[in-house]
Amino acid sequence: MNRTPLVDGAVAGAVGSVALNVVSYVDMVLRARPASSTPEESARRVAGLAHVDLGPEDRAANRRAGLGPLLGYGLGIAAGAAFAVLAARRTPPLPVAVLLLGGGVMAASDTSMTALGVTDPRRWSRTDWLSDVVPHLAYGMAAAATWNRLRPPSSRRG
Repeated sequence: MNRTPLVDGAVAGAVGSVALNVVSYVDMVLRARPASSTPEESARRVAGLAHVDLGPEDRAANRRAGLGPLLGYGLGIAAGAAFAVLAARRTPPLPVAVLLLGGGVMAASDTSMTALGVTDPRRWSRTDWLSDVVPHLAYGMAAAATWNRLRPPSSRRG
């Protein structure tokens, strides 16, 4: 099968998104913390900006609960595809790819949520930052490892 770098990047981004969610869920179990409300609130704000009526509040809440995670997966997949455009000819060394992917997704996520008025990273505690950094590093590691696994050896010169 002949795959394109863009498809491989999107697959890597999807795998990274799964890893990010697994690490977040493990954190919830270990610290008995509640789920974050930021994905749903982001969905609320995006729907408002797009003038999309999600229906009566009981149904809208359910739609936001589904849309929030889908926005996250969309961002993770898009980030993997964007990385593919940059790394298609010359894959960076694994540690660099991990930081580019994880840091890029974290920056995109935090910047968009800040722009939407959902959160303000300037007010985060050390624990809040760790709760954000660790899952994004997991995203970066999983996405970079998947990218390297999917690409033919001849394209991995770094």
